[in-house]
Amino acid sequence: MASEESDSGRRIPATAEAIVDLLNSRPHGPAFPETLQDPETASTVLRPFGQPAAERPSPQRMAKIRGLRTTLMDIITAPDSAEAAPGWARLAERASPVTLRQDFSEPGKVRLRQVGGDPVLGGITLAVAELISDGTWPRIRICANERCDHAFYDTTRSRTQRWHAYDTCGNKSNVAAYRARKKARPGG
Repeated sequence: MASEESDSGRRIPATAEAIVDLLNSRPHGPAFPETLQDPETASTVLRPFGQPAAERPSPQRMAKIRGLRTTLMDIITAPDSAEAAPGWARLAERASPVTLRQDFSEPGKVRLRQVGGDPVLGGITLAVAELISDGTWPRIRICANERCDHAFYDTTRSRTQRWHAYDTCGNKSNVAAYRARKKARPGG
Protein backbone atom coordinates (compact mmCIF):
# COMPACT_ATOMS: atom_id res chain seq x y z
CA MET A 1 0.00 0.00 0.00
CA ALA A 2 1.35 3.38 -0.94
CA SER A 3 1.08 6.37 1.30
CA GLU A 4 -1.67 8.73 0.29
CA GLU A 5 -1.52 12.50 0.02
CA SER A 6 -4.31 14.11 2.04
CA ASP A 7 -6.23 17.33 1.45
CA SER A 8 -3.85 19.14 3.77
CA GLY A 9 -0.85 17.90 1.77
CA ARG A 10 0.52 15.68 4.51
CA ARG A 11 1.42 12.12 3.69
CA ILE A 12 -0.05 9.17 5.54
CA PRO A 13 2.74 6.79 6.57
CA ALA A 14 2.35 3.34 4.99
CA THR A 15 2.40 1.74 8.45
CA ALA A 16 -0.45 3.96 9.64
CA GLU A 17 -2.40 3.30 6.45
CA ALA A 18 -2.06 -0.46 6.99
CA ILE A 19 -3.29 -0.20 10.61
CA VAL A 20 -6.23 1.98 9.51
CA ASP A 21 -7.13 -0.60 6.85
CA LEU A 22 -6.99 -3.35 9.48
CA LEU A 23 -9.25 -1.37 11.83
CA ASN A 24 -11.70 -0.64 9.00
CA SER A 25 -11.95 -4.34 8.21
CA ARG A 26 -14.30 -4.67 11.20
CA PRO A 27 -18.06 -4.29 10.78
CA HIS A 28 -18.95 -0.65 11.46
CA GLY A 29 -21.54 1.82 10.32
CA PRO A 30 -24.37 0.77 8.05
CA ALA A 31 -22.20 0.32 4.95
CA PHE A 32 -19.12 -1.52 6.23
CA PRO A 33 -19.39 -5.29 6.83
CA GLU A 34 -16.70 -7.55 8.29
CA THR A 35 -14.17 -7.88 5.46
CA LEU A 36 -11.79 -10.38 7.05
CA GLN A 37 -14.32 -13.17 6.41
CA ASP A 38 -13.33 -13.26 2.76
CA PRO A 39 -9.91 -14.99 2.55
CA GLU A 40 -8.83 -12.96 -0.48
CA THR A 41 -9.70 -9.62 1.14
CA ALA A 42 -8.14 -10.77 4.41
CA SER A 43 -4.91 -11.60 2.56
CA THR A 44 -4.86 -8.13 1.02
CA VAL A 45 -5.48 -6.37 4.35
CA LEU A 46 -2.84 -8.50 6.10
CA ARG A 47 -0.16 -8.39 3.38
CA PRO A 48 1.57 -5.25 4.80
CA PHE A 49 2.01 -7.19 8.06
CA GLY A 50 3.70 -10.19 6.44
CA GLN A 51 0.84 -12.33 5.17
CA PRO A 52 2.24 -14.22 2.14
CA ALA A 53 0.34 -13.33 -1.04
CA ALA A 54 -0.01 -16.95 -2.16
CA GLU A 55 -1.25 -18.21 1.20
CA ARG A 56 -4.68 -17.85 2.78
CA PRO A 57 -4.67 -16.97 6.48
CA SER A 58 -5.62 -19.88 8.72
CA PRO A 59 -8.76 -19.72 10.89
CA GLN A 60 -6.51 -19.73 14.00
CA ARG A 61 -4.55 -16.73 12.70
CA MET A 62 -7.77 -14.92 11.82
CA ALA A 63 -9.17 -15.45 15.33
CA LYS A 64 -6.01 -13.98 16.85
CA ILE A 65 -6.05 -11.04 14.44
CA ARG A 66 -9.71 -10.26 15.12
CA GLY A 67 -8.97 -10.28 18.86
CA LEU A 68 -5.99 -7.98 18.34
CA ARG A 69 -8.08 -5.68 16.14
CA THR A 70 -10.78 -5.47 18.85
CA THR A 71 -8.12 -4.62 21.43
CA LEU A 72 -6.69 -1.87 19.20
CA MET A 73 -10.21 -0.44 18.77
CA ASP A 74 -10.68 -0.47 22.57
CA ILE A 75 -7.47 1.56 22.91
CA ILE A 76 -8.34 4.05 20.18
CA THR A 77 -11.89 4.63 21.39
CA ALA A 78 -10.92 5.08 25.06
CA PRO A 79 -11.62 8.68 26.09
CA ASP A 80 -8.32 9.07 27.95
CA SER A 81 -5.08 7.27 28.77
CA ALA A 82 -6.39 5.93 32.09
CA GLU A 83 -9.29 4.19 30.35
CA ALA A 84 -6.96 2.95 27.59
CA ALA A 85 -4.62 1.28 30.13
CA PRO A 86 -6.57 -2.03 30.27
CA GLY A 87 -6.50 -2.15 26.46
CA TRP A 88 -2.73 -1.69 26.43
CA ALA A 89 -2.43 -4.52 28.98
CA ARG A 90 -4.61 -6.77 26.75
CA LEU A 91 -2.47 -5.82 23.74
CA ALA A 92 0.68 -6.86 25.62
CA GLU A 93 -1.02 -10.15 26.52
CA ARG A 94 -2.17 -10.80 22.94
CA ALA A 95 1.31 -9.99 21.60
CA SER A 96 3.14 -12.10 24.21
CA PRO A 97 3.54 -15.14 21.87
CA VAL A 98 5.55 -12.86 19.54
CA THR A 99 9.26 -12.72 20.36
CA LEU A 100 11.09 -9.53 19.42
CA ARG A 101 14.78 -8.64 19.70
CA GLN A 102 16.60 -5.36 19.43
CA ASP A 103 18.75 -4.91 16.34
CA PHE A 104 21.63 -2.45 16.75
CA SER A 105 23.22 -3.14 13.34
CA GLU A 106 22.85 0.46 12.11
CA PRO A 107 25.01 2.99 13.98
CA GLY A 108 22.86 5.23 16.17
CA LYS A 109 19.66 3.31 15.52
CA VAL A 110 17.77 0.52 17.23
CA ARG A 111 15.13 -1.53 15.50
CA LEU A 112 12.87 -4.27 16.79
CA ARG A 113 13.05 -7.49 14.80
CA GLN A 114 10.73 -10.46 15.16
CA VAL A 115 12.44 -13.76 15.93
CA GLY A 116 9.50 -15.94 17.00
CA GLY A 117 5.73 -16.33 16.96
CA ASP A 118 3.13 -15.75 14.28
CA PRO A 119 4.68 -13.48 11.62
CA VAL A 120 1.47 -11.57 10.86
CA LEU A 121 0.67 -10.97 14.53
CA GLY A 122 4.28 -9.86 14.89
CA GLY A 123 3.92 -7.55 11.89
CA ILE A 124 0.89 -5.86 13.44
CA THR A 125 2.68 -5.58 16.80
CA LEU A 126 5.75 -4.04 15.13
CA ALA A 127 3.54 -1.61 13.18
CA VAL A 128 1.85 -0.41 16.39
CA ALA A 129 5.27 -0.11 18.09
CA GLU A 130 6.57 1.95 15.16
CA LEU A 131 3.59 4.33 15.30
CA ILE A 132 4.01 4.76 19.05
CA SER A 133 7.77 5.33 18.73
CA ASP A 134 7.46 7.96 16.03
CA GLY A 135 4.60 9.74 17.85
CA THR A 136 1.96 9.15 15.17
CA TRP A 137 -0.21 6.63 17.05
CA PRO A 138 -2.51 9.39 18.45
CA ARG A 139 -3.26 10.46 14.87
CA ILE A 140 -5.26 7.26 14.32
CA ARG A 141 -8.81 8.15 15.20
CA ILE A 142 -12.43 7.11 14.76
CA CYS A 143 -14.85 9.33 12.82
CA ALA A 144 -16.94 11.55 15.10
CA ASN A 145 -20.04 10.68 13.09
CA GLU A 146 -21.58 7.99 15.32
CA ARG A 147 -23.30 6.36 12.34
CA CYS A 148 -19.95 5.95 10.59
CA ASP A 149 -17.20 4.91 13.07
CA HIS A 150 -14.63 4.70 10.24
CA ALA A 151 -10.98 4.75 11.35
CA PHE A 152 -8.75 7.38 9.76
CA TYR A 153 -5.34 9.03 10.09
CA ASP A 154 -5.50 12.68 11.18
CA THR A 155 -3.31 14.63 8.77
CA THR A 156 -4.04 18.08 10.19
CA ARG A 157 -1.19 20.10 11.65
CA SER A 158 -3.29 20.81 14.77
CA ARG A 159 -4.29 17.14 15.17
CA THR A 160 -7.96 18.10 15.42
CA GLN A 161 -9.55 16.25 12.48
CA ARG A 162 -12.90 14.84 13.59
CA TRP A 163 -14.32 13.11 10.52
CA HIS A 164 -12.82 10.57 8.18
CA ALA A 165 -14.28 12.54 5.25
CA TYR A 166 -15.61 16.05 5.70
CA ASP A 167 -17.83 15.96 2.61
CA THR A 168 -19.79 12.95 3.86
CA CYS A 169 -19.59 12.89 7.64
CA GLY A 170 -18.47 16.38 8.67
CA ASN A 171 -20.91 18.26 6.49
CA LYS A 172 -23.84 16.05 7.56
CA SER A 173 -22.93 16.52 11.24
CA ASN A 174 -22.65 20.29 10.87
CA VAL A 175 -25.99 20.56 9.04
CA ALA A 176 -27.70 18.38 11.67
CA ALA A 177 -26.23 20.49 14.50
CA TYR A 178 -27.34 23.70 12.77
CA ARG A 179 -30.88 22.39 12.31
CA ALA A 180 -31.03 21.24 15.95
CA ARG A 181 -29.89 24.69 17.17
CA LYS A 182 -32.37 26.44 14.89
CA LYS A 183 -35.22 24.19 16.09
CA ALA A 184 -34.29 24.79 19.75
CA ARG A 185 -34.50 28.60 19.37
CA PRO A 186 -37.78 30.30 20.21
CA GLY A 187 -39.68 30.76 16.96
CA GLY A 188 -37.22 28.39 15.16
